[in-house]
Amino acid sequence: MNKTFSNKVAIMVFVLPSFILFTIIVVVPVVMSFYYSLFDWDGISQPVFIGFENYIELFVKKDIGFMPAVFNAVKIALASLFIQIPLGLILALLLAEGVKGEKFFRTIYFIPFILSAVVIGQLWMKLYHPKYGMLNQLLELFGLKGFTGFWLADPDKALTAVIIPIIFQFLGYYMLLLYAGIKNIPDSVIESAKIDGATGFRLNYHIRIPLLAPILKICSTFAVVGSMKVFDIIYVMTNGGPLHATEVPSTLLIDILFMRGRYALGSTIGFFIFIECMLLTVIIQWIFRNSQEYVGN
Repeated sequence: MNKTFSNKVAIMVFVLPSFILFTIIVVVPVVMSFYYSLFDWDGISQPVFIGFENYIELFVKKDIGFMPAVFNAVKIALASLFIQIPLGLILALLLAEGVKGEKFFRTIYFIPFILSAVVIGQLWMKLYHPKYGMLNQLLELFGLKGFTGFWLADPDKALTAVIIPIIFQFLGYYMLLLYAGIKNIPDSVIESAKIDGATGFRLNYHIRIPLLAPILKICSTFAVVGSMKVFDIIYVMTNGGPLHATEVPSTLLIDILFMRGRYALGSTIGFFIFIECMLLTVIIQWIFRNSQEYVGN
């Protein structure tokens, strides 16, 4: 009994610093955001309690531009789920086959992830430059001048132009996670499948990919949650423009908070981002709820 108690005390001692830090950095700001979202406040004057009017205003008033910002974030999340992760999976499967220069390619693909978002944003801004950018020059070189354009200044093209650098930055990260998952699959399982006649596509589709379900769940969670709170690359490249075509909740929060001086409404957006990320995480967990049982079988 004393040993058990002493172990619990030791656990509490080691966990307590992290718990305190988590509470200060995460829990307290979330609670304060919800508290301020119930007021009409500019950050200076006396707050006036208005209940849930800020939440109603976000979804009702079109001049705020909240719903278009949410839809843009959803588009980024869908691109991450159905383009970024599948590409990462394909690269991981190819590298896991033991191609020549495996370590080299693994490192090259991962480098964009460790670069600053400011560096990535500036790099792609140069590529998209309407006159000197490599993209337009390549299109002209191949006789596709009609497809050139002002990529970051055209409201119809800007969001796609921003999504591509996001995919570029995080593609190697998901590739490495999936690659590690493939390498952790026991050789006995692969050898048994090959003896049964599973090779190439059938081996990957029926054996490797199902066994990667837990890793795919993690990648999907990171991709969706990261997309819903994306900020840095968009802020660097377009700052939500042109004409709010690339606006997302995070950039809209900064605009409302600092440019329009509506501290309480900005807190409302911040709390909404937290809630939607939590809900999406639960939904993804529910979608993958049978993955562990499937792998076990």
